[in-house]
Amino acid sequence: MIKEIKYLIFFIIISFFLFFTLRYYFSDDNEKKNYRSLNQINQKLNNFAKKLPILESDTQNIIQYVEQNNTKKKKYKFWKLLDPND
Repeated sequence: MIKEIKYLIFFIIISFFLFFTLRYYFSDDNEKKNYRSLNQINQKLNNFAKKLPILESDTQNIIQYVEQNNTKKKKYKFWKLLDPND
């Protein structure tokens, strides 16, 4: 009997907790506060973005191309093995 009463009390407490939590979460006051805070964050970001300095690009003509003349080619002796004249 005591065990059932204990479970009933636990169930009631959990139910109340869920009910009041959901009631507050879906309330108009909470939605207004949430929207206002998001709006304030967007305003702060826009103000901060306006104050950022724009730097000039200093990466023009920075790449130097080097010509590599690789005249030394390794001669492969594989083709000599296939030559039937030898």
